[in-house]
Amino acid sequence: MPHPPAGPFRAAPTLGKPGKSLSDIKIYPDKPVLIAGPTASGKSALAVQIARMQGGVVINADAMQVFDGWRVLTARPDDAECTAAPHALYGHVPFDQAYSVGHWLRDVEPLLTGARPIIVGGTGLYFSALTEGLADIPATPPDVRARADMMPLPTLLADLDPDTTARIDTRNRVRVQRAWEVMTATGRSLAVWQDATPPPLLPLSDATPIVLDAPKDWLTPRITQRFDQMLAGGALAEAQVMLPRWDKTHPSSKAIGAAELIAHLRGEMTLDAARDAAIIATRQYAKRQRTWFNKRMRDWHHIHMPSTELSTCLQFVS
Repeated sequence: MPHPPAGPFRAAPTLGKPGKSLSDIKIYPDKPVLIAGPTASGKSALAVQIARMQGGVVINADAMQVFDGWRVLTARPDDAECTAAPHALYGHVPFDQAYSVGHWLRDVEPLLTGARPIIVGGTGLYFSALTEGLADIPATPPDVRARADMMPLPTLLADLDPDTTARIDTRNRVRVQRAWEVMTATGRSLAVWQDATPPPLLPLSDATPIVLDAPKDWLTPRITQRFDQMLAGGALAEAQVMLPRWDKTHPSSKAIGAAELIAHLRGEMTLDAARDAAIIATRQYAKRQRTWFNKRMRDWHHIHMPSTELSTCLQFVS
């Protein structure tokens, strides 16, 4: 790995967000870097380039990439990327094991004091927990979880307090159900627990936080291209291996494209139909990610990614 330079490098000039000029981002070798962005936006490539240029370890902040079993389908780093720079927290959790943001915080904490961390991913909740803190909410009892699993989304929502509802994505069943479970199991709303949050492990002021803003017209063809590359790179064979162990209740089964490819292998849909459904689901997920980043990461450096921006940006760190 090249010896880290003494000073910062400067990211490419960007268009920035409305009302916020971002013509220059200084990234210092001794300061942690946080890179968030929607799926297929190129954030992992940027993280590897920074690690190669300045040193550091690339640490995963993607809720699906923590699991083993779905390396191709979740776009976990390949062998070449892992050779180019050290990586951590990728594929270290068994595919059938539960894993939460609390687990991730416990796993990432010891990595914050070693080699300079370059934390990259698309799970906004991981970043907010890291930089804002996470309430120490007790685990949900199995009987409460079972009740919640059987309830429709509107019923879960109806039981939540207005403060909690205002803080979560009400279209995201996982988030709504979690809030309902917290209220039911503890007698305190999620908002109350959040307001009692302890100090963060990594305050935002101690890091260089970057969001890759990827417009829909730029990102959509990249999503399609990447899923086709996944199919060509062995995603279907990966699904074939997972088929005997498939259980839709496993957290790793929420990987986009997993259910679709399993359905194809079971003869329930054609490969073309599975491909189209997975691509549509990925686009929808990217839209939710953009919404989260725009709402919750306003204090981060936002790099706008027009069609020529990614290659320009990477040239500055190669």
